[in-house]
Parts: sequence; structure tokens; C-alpha cells
Amino acid sequence: MTVMTGPERYAIYFLPEEGSELARFGEWWLGRSARAPGYGALPALGLDPAWHETLIAAARRYGFHATLKAPFRLAEGATPSALAEAVAELASRRPAFVAAPLGLQELHGFLALRPSVPEPALDDLAGACVRDLDRFRAPPTQEELAKRRKSPLSVRHEELMARWGYPYVLDQFRFHLTLTCRIAEEERSRIRRLLEPALEAVLAEPFAVRSVCLAVQPAPSAPFVLAERFALTGEGPAFAGTMGATVDVETAGVQAAGA
Repeated sequence: MTVMTGPERYAIYFLPEEGSELARFGEWWLGRSARAPGYGALPALGLDPAWHETLIAAARRYGFHATLKAPFRLAEGATPSALAEAVAELASRRPAFVAAPLGLQELHGFLALRPSVPEPALDDLAGACVRDLDRFRAPPTQEELAKRRKSPLSVRHEELMARWGYPYVLDQFRFHLTLTCRIAEEERSRIRRLLEPALEAVLAEPFAVRSVCLAVQPAPSAPFVLAERFALTGEGPAFAGTMGATVDVETAGVQAAGA
């Protein structure tokens, strides 16, 4: 991984495997791949282009992802290489797994893809990322805290933000791949009708989690991009999630990256 210095932020994400139906859908809808900072054309769905760009602006900048550990600046003395080594070590201890298919759902006013049933393995993976990698996180600035508080936070959210720098972790974590900003119910229904045909193949398949990703934002206004992907190679039942079955893990083309 390229070592950078300055105002960059890092995050631990789930990013769909390259070439998967889920990755193809996300790149089609957002008009970009998390592997590169550039933006491409948006799909022609009958939406006003300016409205479509507004609808996906935040999701597009972060890339089609689910957050496992929210963006953070490096703590004093921490280095990108050491962070990458720690993510690689974490991934080597965690098994890949499969969950029930995702569903198109509303979450706090925006549309997202979420597990169709509770998935403890996802919550456990995110919790490990939050706890095991926290030594690399610099404390949030007052500006960052104020931004978080623009949305009402509960007492529990404030406790979590004080301890982990982000309010939606551990028991407050909700795995999701964001598709839109907050929109009115009527607009959500309209967008849902437009997206459902494109999501048929994605939502028909079990949801496989084979890797975790280290993403980097080189400057405050820049898009997040994939820095390294780390295969989940730990021991344990291969792909044993809420699906209840054990199957072989197909990891061709996905290698745990070294630091």
C-alpha cells in the first residue's frame, strides 16, 4: 500500500468482490468503482440527472460499501503500514461466511441493502474491527463531533461515540450498503420501483462475506478508494451463517494482501 502523510482518513469496509453481481449493481447505480477515484456515467432510469447525482452524492463519494469501522485519522505514531498489517492479522483470524440474501430496505429515511434476517456473524465481524483496530484511531475533532450531533443521538450513542469515536457501533451497529440520501417516503417508493428489476439477481443469492477492505480518503474532499483487500482465512465452519449449511469457500482470485 502506498504510504501517505497528511490529512488522509482510513476506514474498514465490506466491499463486494470484484466481478460479483453485487459489485456490478453498485458500480452501475453509483457510476463509480471503489477501486478508482473517478466518476463515470449514471444509468438512464428516467430520473433527472441532477436529482440522481444529489440522491447518490454521499454514497458515491464513499463507494458502494458497508462500514465495518468508520473513517478515522491515524493516531499519533501510527502508520499506514502498521494499520494494514493489523487488518491482515484480523482477517487471518476470521472465517468467511454466508448470510441470507440481502433485501432492499428503508433505514432512517434512506434506501439501503440490508440483511433480510438478523446476521450475528456480520455484527461480530464489525465489532472485531471496531475493537481490535481502535489503537490506530486518532480522537475525533470537535468539528467531527459536531457533525455527528447534527442528527439526534441517544444517551447510548453518545457513550459509544465517546469511547469508539462513532455512535453506530457494537449494539447500535446496522450493516447496510447505502443507495440514497434521506428522501421522502413517496420518493423512496419511486426509487424502489426503479431499482427492483436491477436487483433481482443480487437479492436472489445468499450474501457471501469473503474479505474485509482497507479504504483511504487522501484528502477531505476526495472519494474513498480501495487500498487493500484482505481475505477472511480464519478457521471455523466455512460459510456458516444464518443459512445453517456448511459449504466450500470459493476464494479464487482473492488473496490476503500483505502490508
